[in-house]
This record gives sequence, structure tokens and C-alpha cells, in this order.
Amino acid sequence: MRFPSWFGNKKNRKVQRQDNHILNDSISAALPQNMAKLHSLFSQTPDLIVREFTIIQTGEQAALVYLDGLADKNAINNNVLRPLQFETGSGDARGGFKVNVGQVQSLYTWSQIESTIFQGSSVLFVSGLTEAYAFGTQGWPQRAIEDPQLESSLKGSHQGFVETGSQNIALIRRFIPNRELKIKELIVGRRGKTKISIMYLADVAHPEVLKELEDRIQQVDVDVIINTGELSEMIEDNPFSPFPQLISTERPDAAASQILQGRFVVVVDRSPSVLVAPVTFSAFFQSVDDYSTRWQIASFIRILRFFAFFVAVFLPAFYISVISYNFEIIPLKLLITIGAFRGNVPFPPFVEAILMEVTLEMMREAGVRLPAPVGQTVGIVGGIVIGQAVVQAGLISNIMVIVVAFTAIASFILPNYDMVSAARLIRFAMMLAASMFGIVGIIIGMMTMIGHLISLESLGTPYGSPFAPVRFADWKDTFIRLPLWKMSERPLSSRAIQSKRQGLNRPEVDEE
Repeated sequence: MRFPSWFGNKKNRKVQRQDNHILNDSISAALPQNMAKLHSLFSQTPDLIVREFTIIQTGEQAALVYLDGLADKNAINNNVLRPLQFETGSGDARGGFKVNVGQVQSLYTWSQIESTIFQGSSVLFVSGLTEAYAFGTQGWPQRAIEDPQLESSLKGSHQGFVETGSQNIALIRRFIPNRELKIKELIVGRRGKTKISIMYLADVAHPEVLKELEDRIQQVDVDVIINTGELSEMIEDNPFSPFPQLISTERPDAAASQILQGRFVVVVDRSPSVLVAPVTFSAFFQSVDDYSTRWQIASFIRILRFFAFFVAVFLPAFYISVISYNFEIIPLKLLITIGAFRGNVPFPPFVEAILMEVTLEMMREAGVRLPAPVGQTVGIVGGIVIGQAVVQAGLISNIMVIVVAFTAIASFILPNYDMVSAARLIRFAMMLAASMFGIVGIIIGMMTMIGHLISLESLGTPYGSPFAPVRFADWKDTFIRLPLWKMSERPLSSRAIQSKRQGLNRPEVDEE
């Protein structure tokens, strides 16, 4: 006879309470009792490895415990087991034995043991001792450092972050080998203890911003933080806004540059990107290449990015408004041409635009999710075959295909993927406003968007700075990037307590 499932759930809850009780216990001096608690705590964990042996240096019974796959077996065999089992001689001051591992930590409770084993360390239990020893033998699978996927650069570094927080910190530290570069570590997550590191320059970054950022991270109460996107959504000022309020970057050089400007970088272990805060709207239009090319070229490209943002947001909406309501502003010859193309299209401009935009978004998502060779095929099929087929079938006009193509190209120019996603979403709202009210709807939508941008904040810093509030000192690095020797001050939006960042970097030239 099969009993209702709630009887089984009650049993499971009882087992869970028993395990939690173990976590509060201290380590016993009896090795068999410790092993019994260990197997109870890690039940149904086949990757838990337990090696019992006798320490030749002290003659005590011991057991080494680690998780297969998270620990480096070579380091354990050569640096821990071999000295303990085969090397004689006097031990060190800790447990009376000697190992060849640099990092050794004493543990006293089962909660410490559980978290330490899950972090990849190996733990040694010794008979007769009420403390265990954790060895730094972490060795989980890792991938090589590669070129960033979302933030390619022509002249910048070709190193991107990986999924190990300590390596990401080392990559940043290589750019800023300074003792003022501080790291504040926090642990977030009830089930998966995610290590989160805040990096900043102690003599530059504002302490109030650090406290605000630290408080927000400590208030996060989740099972586990998987990536930086989850953390960003939980600590940003306005989670209902489509605009990102923290920059997510895969580039160590970009992260180091932001730290030098007085901002904070949040490194989330197991995530291949880091967060930068506080930021402004204009910061999403800056790229690492801007500072490695001539300032005139960088300024031109940056203006082009702002223009591309407005094209990506407003061009389909503008097309809908002039075709549906305000066609008197179109030159007569062009109006006749558009009318000829649209003569066989059975849909109004708004439906026509929605069909093409949705098709474009579907092809974009398909290209991202599929393997690279297949994704390129999807792009070719979508761009040429479907685009030409829908025009010949009379479903879409040629003009609309051109408008959507310009919109897609404009969105690809933006250097930040999160800002591109925001522009994609706002574009549909603007199209709806244009279909209802024409040019007036676009103007109302634009004013609403600007008002929303001005009202946003990033860790208490105005998001619309340096335009609202107006800060002319920061205009040196917004639409136009002035020569680097002209930017001797850190941006006011970073709220740095040490404003000066460089001296006069122009040699005196004899003008004779």
C-alpha cells in the first residue's frame, strides 16, 4: 500500500532538521564519531572522498576528506598524503605533523567543515584532536583565459574574465599593482555560498558609496548567486527600469580603468563578468578603444554611438508616424515612391513594422543560442532569403526592410549589450506611441524617457550626470573625448575623494 506523499515529506523534514543540528556541533576528539557525522551530513554524496590512514610523523589515526572534482588530486597526493604517510621527522606547531601546502586553516565546527569542503579544500581529521585542518587544494575544472565574447577590442587587451573569482581579481591586480587596491569579501547565499569581492582604491573611492554597496549586497537573501546579472537586479536602485544601472564587463582592463576613476568593481565567483558601480547613462557609450585611438577619431565614434542609439530607438517609430499621420513632411517624389512600394501591402505600417521587428528579434536570439557556424547560417537565411521572400510575397514593403536593417545596424554599434537590450525594448513602446499619436506620440515618449533617465540613480549617483545635473567638468569625456592630458581630474560622477588622477603629461616643446 502506498501512503500519501506528505508522510515522506515529514520524514525528509526530520532528516533535514537532524543535519542542521550537526552543523552546530563542535568537532569531537573521537575519529569514528567524526566520520559518522560526516557521512550523515554528506549522505548520498558519492563524490565525497574519505582517505583514512596513519600519520607516520605522530602515529595518530587520521582521515582526509575532499570532494572529487573540486579538489586538485595531484596537490593532495604529493603535498598532503605523501608527507603524512611516508615522510618522517618533526612536525610543525599545529597538529604535530608536516605537510607541503602553503595555506592551512583550523576548523572547529561542522558548519565550517561543510562550507570548506564545498569550496574545494581538503579537510584533515586527526584522532584525539578537537580541531580539523583545511588545506588549500582547490582544483575545479577551469577554462583558459580567452578574448572576451561580448566586448571585442582592436587595441585593448585580449584577456577576458573567467569563472574563477580569484583569477579575475589577479587579472585586475595586474593592471593596478598598488597596495591601495583593497578587496572586501562578502558571502551571499544560503545554499551556495557565493564569494563576492568588492575592489576599490582606498584613497580614492568614496567610503559612503562603499558602505551603501556593501549593505545592499549583505541584504541579498537567496539560495545562490549564479551570475552577476542576478546580483545586479537585486542591488540596483530601480529594478523596474529597462536601463541598466550597473555596468557588466568581461574586460579586466575596462574594470581596472573604472577602479582608477574612483568606482567600485564587484567580482562574483563563478561568473565570467564583473559589475561596475556607480555609473551614468553616458558611461554605457564608452569603450576601451576610445582611449587607445586618437582623440578626434574617438570623439567621432562616440558621437556616432549616441546617434545610433536614437536611430535604434526612434527610426521605426518615425517611419510609422510619417506614413500614418504626418506624410505631408515627406517630399512628393519620395511619397509617390513609398506609395508604389506599399500599394500591395495589406497591413498598416504599425503591423508591418511589428512583423519585421519581431522577425528580426527572433533571428537575433536564434543566432545567439545556436553554435557559431549555424548562427551565421541563420543570419544569412533570415537576412537574404526571408527578407526578399516577404517583399516578393507582398507582406512587407521594401522601405520597411530598409528601415529595419538600419535599425539593426545602429543597435550593433553600441558597445554595451545591456544598453542594446534596453533600446530594443523601448523601440516597441515608441512604435506603439507613434501608431497612436504620430509625431506627437514620439515626442511624448522621448520626453518620458528623458524624464525617467534623469530620475534614475546608480548607488545614489544621478544617472543623467553630467547633463542632469549639469557638470561641465565631466563633459570632457562624454560626447567628445578630449586629449588625455586634458583630463587630469577624475569624473565627478564617481564621487572620488581624491579628484586629481594625473599630472601634466605634455613635454615642453621649444617653439623657436
